[in-house]
Amino acid sequence: MEFSFNYKLLSHYNSLPENDRILVNSAFSAMERAYAPYSEFRVGASVLLGNGEIIQGNNQENLAYPSGLCAERVALFYIGANYPNEVIDTICIVAKGTLVSEELLLSPCGGCRQVMVESAMRQSTPIRVIMVNQDNRTLIVNRVEDLLPFAFSK
Repeated sequence: MEFSFNYKLLSHYNSLPENDRILVNSAFSAMERAYAPYSEFRVGASVLLGNGEIIQGNNQENLAYPSGLCAERVALFYIGANYPNEVIDTICIVAKGTLVSEELLLSPCGGCRQVMVESAMRQSTPIRVIMVNQDNRTLIVNRVEDLLPFAFSK
């Protein structure tokens, strides 16, 4: 058996279409409000809903680790609580800090990947993922399932 998936890698998010750049800028805005006094690694997420609305999330750390929460889950759980019937089109994730080297590509943690996959399963349509690295390289994946091929499922 072999696993492969398609993705697009851009040298800078400025080459994205305007709607995607708006989503990226929204994620950067959310990142600036992150509460990350312990890791000093700020993460922002923005989610484009089918109705055109953009929902933001950011990481929220807590001294009683692991009581904090990742940016992706903050945004997705907010959507589940407030927009349970709205389709999630795209999620964008950005980050900044010394916890991860600038040249490494940014990707969500395993817990966030599972929540993203389950969000896609709940709505029965794929969720597109845009990940902007600290050096502005941008990775686009058309289906979140490609980031977690062996996800828990029903």
